[in-house]
Amino acid sequence: MSQSRSTLPVGPLSALIATMFFAINDTAIKFLSGDYALHQIVLIRSLIGLTILMIVIVPFQGGISSLRTQRLGMHMLRGLCVVFANTTFFLGLSVLPLADAMAVFFISPLLITLFGALLLGEVIGPRRKAAVVAGMIGVLIMVRPGASDFNIALLLPLVSAVAYALLHVLTRKIGTTDSAATMAVFIQVVFIVVASLVGLLLGHGAYENSGGEMISFLLRAWHWPATADWPILFLLGCSIAFGGFFISQAYRVSEASLIAPLEYAALPVGVLFGILIFDEWPAPTTWIGMALISGAGLFVFWREAKMGSTPTPHRPRVRR
Repeated sequence: MSQSRSTLPVGPLSALIATMFFAINDTAIKFLSGDYALHQIVLIRSLIGLTILMIVIVPFQGGISSLRTQRLGMHMLRGLCVVFANTTFFLGLSVLPLADAMAVFFISPLLITLFGALLLGEVIGPRRKAAVVAGMIGVLIMVRPGASDFNIALLLPLVSAVAYALLHVLTRKIGTTDSAATMAVFIQVVFIVVASLVGLLLGHGAYENSGGEMISFLLRAWHWPATADWPILFLLGCSIAFGGFFISQAYRVSEASLIAPLEYAALPVGVLFGILIFDEWPAPTTWIGMALISGAGLFVFWREAKMGSTPTPHRPRVRR
């Protein structure tokens, strides 16, 4: 997936593909959140996802030898960032409408752009700045800070967004030496280890009724999944395997400030799933915010496609 001989914007395309998989992942976990513990869902999802990575993706990325790394510590730190981001987001998702949780979480591309400039020295041109500002306005319209019906659970996706932004700053640093497949595999390994440990400590369910719905989702007792739920769990494994690979590829080959706004494309998909699956109809302000957010991200993609190139770690950064 090299861009040195092609004008195809691999980074942006990879980001858009990943966002579709992540929207499916979020919807499926919300659907299962009333019946299973979060760490049990994550463990099954990651076992399936790791299997798919090892069978479908790794053989075409150089085989097992491609997983060798000299940056194991950074891979583990990156894995812990995504575990924390997932845990906080899915806990909020269990009690929030799908569109609301995703709207708050989508402050993350703005944070990624900020961290990319502050920590990686990436230069952001005026057009991308304008697109990011438009996306930020859309988020504010949807979240409605200070409103009387503000839900404190909305803070969980916000915390998740910070961890997710740090995750992709690390992706940019690791991506100069390690492949997207390597990063995706190590993330699933960290998920499996953490979920297994939490399951051993809390999977008995003794503390399930010690709090509200979110606490129950976190501390619920493990039990064997129903036959009808296995297709959903398999879909979860597919979504995290391919989503994790493509988002790692996107941030590996392109600047964080370019890829981050493209993740807004998952928002209209999440709203659609919320309507069709959970009968969650967004408020009028949500539609306005969604238009601003997705429009800003798609504008960035359109401009990169028109220019015919995407900056890589090996090219000079050009102000746009």
